[in-house]
Amino acid sequence: MPHFVVDYSDNLHELLDFQPLFKALHDYVVSTGAFPIGGVRSRAIRCYDYRVADGREDFGYLNLSLKIGHGRDMALQQEVAKNVFAILCDWMKPVTDHHYVQISFEMTELAPVLKYNKNNIHPLFAGADSKGG
Repeated sequence: MPHFVVDYSDNLHELLDFQPLFKALHDYVVSTGAFPIGGVRSRAIRCYDYRVADGREDFGYLNLSLKIGHGRDMALQQEVAKNVFAILCDWMKPVTDHHYVQISFEMTELAPVLKYNKNNIHPLFAGADSKGG
């Protein structure tokens, strides 16, 4: 953890390059010292079936969800949420300057008794970070 999941409308696909966004998000969350690099992952899901507002074909949407493991205090969560949304909006600016797009973000803290992980990547970074998922 954390896991970034983007879902977005098909009509934005040709306008988006996710790798710079993912790099900025990964760099930021690791820089807080609260999240281990070995647990960070991101993915984008293109949605072909969607409707935005009144259904105009040029209206698009992009939603970013961030899932984090339990145990970080609310002040840190609020700071991370604020900064992640700023990174997202900055990255989307070239698109929103010329297209109608709804951007949303949510962060969810997962209950420890409902979350299971098996990650053999963490040992690769054992010297670099010492916190769990």
